[in-house]
Amino acid sequence: FSAVKLLSTFENVRAWPGGTGDAKIGGNYSPCVKPQIEAAEKGYQQNLWLFGPDDEITEVGTMNCFVLLDNENGETELVTPSLDGTILAGVTRDSILQLARTWKEFKVSERKITMHEVVNALKEGRLREMFGSGTACIVTPIKEINYRGQDLKVPLDPNDASNNAGPVTRRISDTLMGIQY
Repeated sequence: FSAVKLLSTFENVRAWPGGTGDAKIGGNYSPCVKPQIEAAEKGYQQNLWLFGPDDEITEVGTMNCFVLLDNENGETELVTPSLDGTILAGVTRDSILQLARTWKEFKVSERKITMHEVVNALKEGRLREMFGSGTACIVTPIKEINYRGQDLKVPLDPNDASNNAGPVTRRISDTLMGIQY
């Protein structure tokens, strides 16, 4: 349960509309190998896959991506990209969405989110946490994203700088693992 550093990847595309990005097949993973090696050579654990001219966030390596922020309307919101054919509809993703909705503590959205929105939220102090989710890792906190040559520090725990995950990320992870056990 260690926070990871991501290299945003927009030169290569993991999945595209009308493709097979929503299917668990080898063709969705093989194009990721070379960019993953390049990210590792630069000191990053995963790629943050971006798509299109807006640098739309899609996935983290082979994981779904979640962003917790205070949106421009002042609401705390947990956002994950919607299932548009480019995102794998993982069981862990669905479990997180269902769990977070039962808490009724913040808005839970499946919608387009761009790096521009994340960067603005970070600059304005509205970005709270980010994490990836998947079958193998359950939940992986994100601590840094290299976006267009700049390392952006993603907040973790504002109350404990030594903590490797934000409080919502940790709570989601602990709750899901508790259910599994």
